Amino acid sequence: MPDSAAGTQFTVLGAVESVADDRVGDFYAYPDALRRCWVRGNMIASVDGGATVAGRSGGLGAAGDRALFAKMRQAADVIVVGASTVRTEDYSGAQLSAAARQDRAARGQSEVPPIAVLTRSADLDHDAKLFRRTEVPPILLTSARTAATARERFGGLADVVDASGPEPDDVDPATALDLLAARGLLRVLTEGGPGVLGLFTAADLLDELCVTVAPVLVGGEAQRIVTGPGQVRTPLRRSHILGDDDGYLYCRYVRDR
Repeated sequence: MPDSAAGTQFTVLGAVESVADDRVGDFYAYPDALRRCWVRGNMIASVDGGATVAGRSGGLGAAGDRALFAKMRQAADVIVVGASTVRTEDYSGAQLSAAARQDRAARGQSEVPPIAVLTRSADLDHDAKLFRRTEVPPILLTSARTAATARERFGGLADVVDASGPEPDDVDPATALDLLAARGLLRVLTEGGPGVLGLFTAADLLDELCVTVAPVLVGGEAQRIVTGPGQVRTPLRRSHILGDDDGYLYCRYVRDR
């Protein structure tokens, strides 16, 4: 019986160098001269593949994960999430330091990236942090049948956009990206949840995936980081893997086009 590993070059990954804080952002720079939306997914999972603890992803994170979370937000033009993630994680608008704002302005970006929510129903709490704790009104990418009602309900609290494609009751991810691109929001960061990441994956619209592997076991019936009915096989190549003293791994994989 042939050895399935024959001919495979294995590499022992170890600590090669320490990365200074001012260089970490270089590992998460978007490609230059973009002409379309580049979609980056950022998720965290336990060693046994769970995306949540007690229904929330926050229970898996630590200081390093939070630091990279902030770095990726600082690099993005827009942060895309699903309505269920907004409700579960109680999302607010992005909060950036003065230094991060200056860096963004120097790159020609707005000081604070908006949150864009994919939601066919716009069933969100009018008093949620998304609307009340933000400097930039969120963008609600919703369906044709919901858009008019949502505009009346949220008024100046949100920018409501019809992002439906062929189905007036649904949100089309390709249409949503086209609408963001028309606003100059090309560097897209999606923070999930698993359903939104599955939506982009199934539509072949995810360009890269950043996965934090938390050194914990959660067991039970925790979700994976990507869910949905569509099954695909999308080849990726490893861009880099960072690690920290807490045992977390920070992996970046890019589409193998």
